[in-house]
Amino acid sequence: MINIDVLENELKKNDVANGYVFCGLDEELIKISVDSIINKVVEKDFIDLNFTKLDGLTTTFEEIENACETLPFFGDRKVVLVYRANFLKDKADKEAAKTYSEISKYIKNLPSHTVLIMYYVFNDKRDTPKKNKKLSTLDKYIKVVHCDKLKKDKYYKKIEDLFKERGRNIGKIQLKYFADKIQNNFDIIKREIDKIDCYAMGREITKEDIDKLIQNKSEDDIFDLVEYISTRKVEKALDLLDELLFKADQHMLIISSIGNHFKRLYEIKVYMSKGKRLDFFMSKYRLPQFVCEKLMNQASKFSPKQLSELIKICVDTETKLKSSSGEKQMEMELMLFKTFMVK
Repeated sequence: MINIDVLENELKKNDVANGYVFCGLDEELIKISVDSIINKVVEKDFIDLNFTKLDGLTTTFEEIENACETLPFFGDRKVVLVYRANFLKDKADKEAAKTYSEISKYIKNLPSHTVLIMYYVFNDKRDTPKKNKKLSTLDKYIKVVHCDKLKKDKYYKKIEDLFKERGRNIGKIQLKYFADKIQNNFDIIKREIDKIDCYAMGREITKEDIDKLIQNKSEDDIFDLVEYISTRKVEKALDLLDELLFKADQHMLIISSIGNHFKRLYEIKVYMSKGKRLDFFMSKYRLPQFVCEKLMNQASKFSPKQLSELIKICVDTETKLKSSSGEKQMEMELMLFKTFMVK
């Protein structure tokens, strides 16, 4: 099993394997790595002839095998990509298990003219390749690449490259400020770069531009925590709360942020009951479309009565934290358990 750094070094040496399996939480980062192999193997002029893309959610083993066995045109090698190959996940249904069984036998003798690439995306930030026995088996015959978060310098460089792809230069100070403020997810990063590029068209990008357009990371963590509450995932909610308290020992700030998030959801719920749509929320909150969509979806998971109770729990906890010198961690965890009791 290798990481992105090892893969990049191998490609620089023109060392391209016969097959790859990519896995990770960030699909856009996986795609960037996959594209680096495709660009290495297939000439741009023959991309339509020597590159086949199959949807892993619907494709069959027979389709994958036929694509791999077909000879390349006007080139030595071709690439077959199976994206979102969920049959590689540790737990799968009977049909997916059958596809994996056939694939695991086939890759032992892949045609030399084909580079087979498969990838799947983790469901949760706590997933790891080591938990998946299928990957250990495949790793004996093709390369398994874990697309984990990039190290700081690599992370900054990758973001700078994305700006350059749009014909945009950004100052080093502004680049680091943007990179540290944005969520470490390249799907979101690419969309935010497009937004900033349009907003600051014809001039240099400033820190003020970034502040106006980019949501804080802490808001994403609070959103995830509320999502776990809405889906009754107690363990994941506790883990995330512990992580938040570890990163910033600011109990008052965190409980206040959770309470404010529930207040916003309550407000959105009321507006939605009055027939307000996406454009209204984008204008009112001055947030990107995808953020408003997520908030509307989350608000729909609660009733007004539930949100009112959740706000009250947060207010009560905040009051206790202010007036007590007791165990703050325990008080926060108790608050979380109370939210799961709301019906």
